[in-house]
Amino acid sequence: MKIAVAIDGSENALRAARHAITLAQHFPGAQLEIIYVADSNKAKDERLLAQNEESLLLKRQQKIDPVLELAHHAGVKAKMTLLKGNPSQEIIKFVNDAAMDQLVIGSRGLNAFQEMVLGSVSHKVMKHVNCPVTVVK
Repeated sequence: MKIAVAIDGSENALRAARHAITLAQHFPGAQLEIIYVADSNKAKDERLLAQNEESLLLKRQQKIDPVLELAHHAGVKAKMTLLKGNPSQEIIKFVNDAAMDQLVIGSRGLNAFQEMVLGSVSHKVMKHVNCPVTVVK
């Protein structure tokens, strides 16, 4: 079974990762794909705030490492994929191209009105991927 989890460093993403790891533990031989998308809209701001390219990479790594450690301690084989661009579009493309069996993604907990006006990554992804999606709140 191929399971993907999208993370962004938030607490909701960490909860989603824990759920994906638990799911992977129940399927012997499951492959866990951890997806992190460097948001192209926020990349300029990150670069301006970072002192140099090294510190930018370090900040991104600090968002990824806790999830890799959780997977390692749980005995789940995990692979990291770093993508760049619009998060919802990149996640949809990657999950569909890789023919994932399951996607786990965190929700920021927007209410229906906010979601209708602003849209959310989890909502957009859920509508366009070709596999079952678990949204963790």
